[in-house]
Amino acid sequence: MSLEGIHHISAITGNAPANVEFYVGVLGLRLVKKTVNQDDPTVYHLFYGDERGRPGSELTFFEYPGAGSGRAGAGMVHRIVWRVASAEAIGFWKNRLTERGIATETVGGRLRFLDPEGLAHELAISAVDDEPLAGGAPDVPREMALQGFDGVRAYSRDPARSEALLNALGFSGGEDGAWEVRGDERGSLFTYDPAPEERPRQGAGSVHHIAFNTGSEDQDEWRRRLIEAGAWPTPVIDRFYFRSVYFREPSGVLFELASGGPGFTADEEAEHLGERLSLPPDFEPLRETIEPALRSLPDPRSRADRA
Repeated sequence: MSLEGIHHISAITGNAPANVEFYVGVLGLRLVKKTVNQDDPTVYHLFYGDERGRPGSELTFFEYPGAGSGRAGAGMVHRIVWRVASAEAIGFWKNRLTERGIATETVGGRLRFLDPEGLAHELAISAVDDEPLAGGAPDVPREMALQGFDGVRAYSRDPARSEALLNALGFSGGEDGAWEVRGDERGSLFTYDPAPEERPRQGAGSVHHIAFNTGSEDQDEWRRRLIEAGAWPTPVIDRFYFRSVYFREPSGVLFELASGGPGFTADEEAEHLGERLSLPPDFEPLRETIEPALRSLPDPRSRADRA
């Protein structure tokens, strides 16, 4: 029983329409599920990913309209690292972002930038044989597309405190704060950096939690393993699209262990993912209350198709 790298990463936005414009219209991801936060169904929960919305490519956002800016600090993920295929892809993204007014920085052959709300991203040339999880945006050549997550970087004041739990979860390495979590098909990196002095603040442009992929639906067994390792996990929660267990690791980062399925085609056909507001069965009776309260969202891919 092993974790198959990152399942998804969830962040916060204060402006869902602008968020869609950036992640679909600029980064070329697909909006694969338009739903609501199941703990607060008055707000959007948007999922972006590759064309099939597969784990390992899913970046999600909770929208809290008008939310103030967040600030990453101790116990928070502060940068998301994506895979690309080549140095040519790095150049493609540098040009594309610059043309759209997004400042970039090249460090050691990697490209760094911030989204419009300050969430930090980095593009790295893939060094593994994992299947690319590429998007299919009409204005992004497939060989240039983002290929899913390479990993994340998080802040910690004492990363040594987390070693025992990460080992229990099957993470390997740990030298200089760098860990790898790898299963039979995929892997991801999780790296600690020294935390800044400023107090962390959850808000727009900050990561809420990171989820790792259990592959199967053995959440009860994973929960037992977590308890034995000294963690305090939640009960298993059915999110309809996957089953989850949440807990904070000793450095303070909020972790989730999410099952690989049933996935986003549980209530939509693959070719129509993200086109309508999807509500899990428990929330469907509330549609007439929920849907009118949510803002309409743009469709950047439709514009690209006409270009």
